Amino acid sequence: MTDEVMDTTMPSLGTPMRVSEWLPPADALGQFELPAGMALVAAAEERRARYGFQVAELKLLIKPGCASEVVRRPGIWSIPGAAPWLLGLLNLRSNLVPVFDLSRLLGNADARQAEERLVLVFDQGERAVGLLIDDYPRPLHDMTRLTSLPQLPAVLQSHVRGGHMKDEAAWLEFDHESFFDDLAQSAA
Repeated sequence: MTDEVMDTTMPSLGTPMRVSEWLPPADALGQFELPAGMALVAAAEERRARYGFQVAELKLLIKPGCASEVVRRPGIWSIPGAAPWLLGLLNLRSNLVPVFDLSRLLGNADARQAEERLVLVFDQGERAVGLLIDDYPRPLHDMTRLTSLPQLPAVLQSHVRGGHMKDEAAWLEFDHESFFDDLAQSAA
């Protein structure tokens, strides 16, 4: 028996339908129309808050959809012989998370002790990585896209994808994945 002549019953509807009457999924979705007045996903995304954090004078945005958390006064275990900006490892729910000090990496001599600061952990599991931050991330609404980026430190230039203005401050789109991948490559 071919699919074209086989009768089947839709379990939820209890009505027989010929398989030949079914639309392919892509065609079925193409026939869907939004009800009048319903906001489009893009418009809703723009109204959704983004979270930003600060390291020294840099104001950076957490990537949308990135799982992240803040750990207060973490126990960080140093790694002998590591670069000064690699503070060590944090044991977070039995996952070892490397913790970096971006302020030291950028050459700020007045970097505070890790015990006094917060660690923002990006991602989870083996992709988790921590970064010392100055204060808790804050929600940012109604930002204006920057047409050009401010002068950036060389180490960040290829890891900032754009920026936004909020209250006369530039908030930069920080690609943490490429940044930490580059740091791992340079340390190897």
